[in-house]
Amino acid sequence: MDCGLDWLARSGFEHVGSPDVQQVFGPGDGNLANYLWDGSRVRIVDFEESGLSDRPFELAEITEHVASWVDQPLDVEMFLDQFNLSATERARLLECRRLLALVWLFLLSFDDPQYPRNPPGTAERQAARLSRLLGRGLRAVQC
Repeated sequence: MDCGLDWLARSGFEHVGSPDVQQVFGPGDGNLANYLWDGSRVRIVDFEESGLSDRPFELAEITEHVASWVDQPLDVEMFLDQFNLSATERARLLECRRLLALVWLFLLSFDDPQYPRNPPGTAERQAARLSRLLGRGLRAVQC
């Protein structure tokens, strides 16, 4: 968590948006249960958190949501390969994935051990996921 907070302090996320990334309308909630596949199309069923966004952030929402890995892991690399992202979008995607992995680590750290919402060890697994993301890319985090 300390490494994640160090990264966040230097990340530049205090600036809104990315000037080189097109804005889109996004659902804002990456829970896989919000996406229904009928064999040919994906339909989104939950717009409670929707609003102005960008593709990298929305893809990070899906790949870093705890539902994408805790029970039946999503093949993140295969999933992301389905999208034709620009170099700028790919760079923003990594930063957004780091941010959301850190958010999930905070959320999971508050899981009540008496009444857990997630399997034992989920917070520890999330810490390892965040550590891997912090070690990727040109601006890998040293802590």
